[in-house]
Amino acid sequence: QVRLVESGGGLVQAGGSLRLSCAASGLTFSVATMAWFRQAPGKEREFVAAISWTDTTRLAESLKGRFTISRDNAKNTVDLQVNSLKPEDTAVYYCASRFALIATRQEDYGHWGQGTQVTVSS
Repeated sequence: QVRLVESGGGLVQAGGSLRLSCAASGLTFSVATMAWFRQAPGKEREFVAAISWTDTTRLAESLKGRFTISRDNAKNTVDLQVNSLKPEDTAVYYCASRFALIATRQEDYGHWGQGTQVTVSS
């Protein structure tokens, strides 16, 4: 059974940083594409970043320069470093996995974590 558990969220002031982490179990992590999505209040879930098993990465255009995705196959974790946070980054951040190339649509991912809340105060 695939399990994805996010951590690292919290309340931070604008301009601050957080490192979100997703711990995966029950899957062959080294061949999985891992992704982060986020959902702000009243908005649809949106793609943030993804990293394939070959370490190819893709970031949402609007987040380039502030967000970085990385993975550690030895620990079965995927991290999202978020810098220069803005109030509009406030959302629940979700980890997701799939066994195929990077995709940006949430319906392309079969397994999801419960999410971690990030709140950015102005």
